[in-house]
Amino acid sequence: MAVFVALGAFLMTLAGGWVAQRVTDRRHLVLGLAGGLMLGVVGLDLLPEAIEAAGTEVFGVPAALLLFVGGFLVAHLVERLLAGRQAAHGAGDERVPQVGMTAAAAMVGHSLMDGIALGAAFQVGGGMGAAVALAVITHDFADGFNTYTLTRLYGNARRKALLMLFADALAPIVGAATTLLFTLPEELLGCYLGFFGGALLYLAAAEILPEAHHTHPARSTLLCTVAGVGFIWLVVGVAE
Repeated sequence: MAVFVALGAFLMTLAGGWVAQRVTDRRHLVLGLAGGLMLGVVGLDLLPEAIEAAGTEVFGVPAALLLFVGGFLVAHLVERLLAGRQAAHGAGDERVPQVGMTAAAAMVGHSLMDGIALGAAFQVGGGMGAAVALAVITHDFADGFNTYTLTRLYGNARRKALLMLFADALAPIVGAATTLLFTLPEELLGCYLGFFGGALLYLAAAEILPEAHHTHPARSTLLCTVAGVGFIWLVVGVAE
């Protein structure tokens, strides 16, 4: 059942990527929406789930929050290291394609964990599985949208962006299928979500949103960002 439901996530991810590539003439609006979706996913979905699932504290701070900060710092460090290597080869201030591919790979990893969470939920019971399925399927549209946008933002070819989009769409099916063999501990899943949330927030705050408002500081771009956050809020509310 979990694998069957993951097929819905597969289609929603592809739909998100299709929308992202069809609106290239409104790039600033696409980036504004992507930034809002990412912000909403982190603040309204990933982080609350991570804190609840991880449970334990480390020196008075929830482990998920420590890993959230760690994910933010690691994303910053990776970008700086790749940018420094690019500059050493005379590329100047050009965007680093590897950063986009790394970010997209992280999105694929997140979708894989979505599939695992979906399979684990159905192991608990049908009601839990249905709730998780609704959350996964609806927010995978945002995942597909962001995967394609992130890959292209850093100068990667359209072919690579489509490849990463397809990998992101396939990941929930693979993740759900693996739960036939094992179950991921809840605390480990919570820690992962915290770390990934930090990395995703860095990309949204330091890359996506500044780029969206750089050449088009229009009110419509800001409205797209707010709409992205509102969409994720709606998704979370319906899933609950």
